[in-house]
Amino acid sequence: MKSFVIIALAILASTTVRAQEDNEAKDMETFNRLRKLQVAEFAINRLYVDSLDEDKLVDDAIVGMLKSLDPHSSYTPKKDVQKLNEPLQGSFEGIGVQFNMAEDTLLVIQPVSGGPSEKVGILAGDRIVQVNDTAIAGVKMSREEIMRRLRGPKGTKVKLGIVRRGVDGIQNFIVTRDKIPVFSIDAAYMMTPTAGYIRINNFGATTHSEFVEKVKMLKDQGMQTLVLDLQENGGGYLQAAVDISNEFLEAGELIVYTEGRMYPKTDFNARGNGILKRNKVIVLVDQYTASAAEIVTGALQDHDRAIVVGRRTFGKGLVQRPIDLPDGSLIRLTTAHYYTPSGRCIQKPYEMGNKNSYDRDMLDRLNHGELTNADSIHFADSLKYRTLKEGRIVYGGGGIMPDIFVALDTTKYTKLHRTLAAKSCIINTNLKWVDKNRKALKKQYTTIEDFKARFEVPDDMLKLLKESAEKEKVEYTDSEYQESLPMIKTQLKALVARDLWDMSEYYQIINEVNDTYCKAVELLGQ
Repeated sequence: MKSFVIIALAILASTTVRAQEDNEAKDMETFNRLRKLQVAEFAINRLYVDSLDEDKLVDDAIVGMLKSLDPHSSYTPKKDVQKLNEPLQGSFEGIGVQFNMAEDTLLVIQPVSGGPSEKVGILAGDRIVQVNDTAIAGVKMSREEIMRRLRGPKGTKVKLGIVRRGVDGIQNFIVTRDKIPVFSIDAAYMMTPTAGYIRINNFGATTHSEFVEKVKMLKDQGMQTLVLDLQENGGGYLQAAVDISNEFLEAGELIVYTEGRMYPKTDFNARGNGILKRNKVIVLVDQYTASAAEIVTGALQDHDRAIVVGRRTFGKGLVQRPIDLPDGSLIRLTTAHYYTPSGRCIQKPYEMGNKNSYDRDMLDRLNHGELTNADSIHFADSLKYRTLKEGRIVYGGGGIMPDIFVALDTTKYTKLHRTLAAKSCIINTNLKWVDKNRKALKKQYTTIEDFKARFEVPDDMLKLLKESAEKEKVEYTDSEYQESLPMIKTQLKALVARDLWDMSEYYQIINEVNDTYCKAVELLGQ
């Protein structure tokens, strides 16, 4: 027995020594690789024939390494990090106006309610022509430069020169910058006496609190069924998707789990304290619904909690971890896959380092007929899964296939309409016409219901559109114009509603020509 123990201890000691030697060898290999990169950078910087930007050299090296990985690992330079994070963080610091550029002039669409600009008396329709006595109108200043001048740390002051219709000269306003909320919910309203609609544009830090607030508002108005619109929602924070999903599910039900080479399987379960556990749900998706939006869609579909309507989603099932670099730049590195409750990984196939092919996927879907015909979509049997309550067949391996397919109507948006939109003719027509008629419109239409029922796009607005098209050298025939007119009129009406009220009113009108939304309306009536 004693000899057996001695032999066992000797084996254990030998194994420990080998493990230690293996670790030391791996550490040395890592050191050598890092040393190799360091020597290469040093040699290029010191010996190359021409002068170099050393910071750019390092940035390019990082980008080069990430390019060889999956399509979602990325590098963001320091100067772009804040701009990248703002939509998800829920706020930025500035003057608080929604604006658009009308012929080299910043036109205020709406001041943010309760924001610093509204507090000092800046109104919708005002033109900001000076910032701290420097002209920004008519001087070909870039939008980015104008934004830089308007934004600044909370508590700092900026002097704005304003031109207002009906008032002579330039009015000066001193605005104290503050935190400005960035909302991730575009619209929330009652579709029918018992059905509410909420559209989420991304999943950020404030999405869950915004969502709960809107749900409570709609429930107070009688909502029994929720239509949750995730079309064109590119995703965002995993935790925000988990928190939203929790509102629909019972305690302990799995929402999503993640797993990666260096990350063990982690489950995210519902807490059971949701406020929508007893409400019917319809989820609207399309080919641009991705990431966190797919987590919510997959969780509700797998637990048979919602009818999913639309087209197959984007197919992003990779989790990125942000890694801050010493100079303030950022790497978003893929560290894990996420899986829906039934075990589906919905990440679409990709070839490491071949982002071009990955980016062509949407065009390939259109060319293959998938966006216009559900029969063009084929899944391998190996990707077959079943929902957790009713046992319905669902598929992994490339997005989430809706329960009810809605074909993309490629005839709705004509070539002329696409050209007018691309050249900003439609938006500029709206800005000019509303600016001229704002007071009369506000007096004539006091509610969105009245506006929806009575407003018709007038001839003088269409005349402005034709003048804008001529200025941009857009060529078209009368037949093309007549074919495009119904969609153009709907879009112009929706934009007028947005400028008089807000985005909820815009979507109440533009949704009338959204086929996926119309299918949801049809389902509500069944």
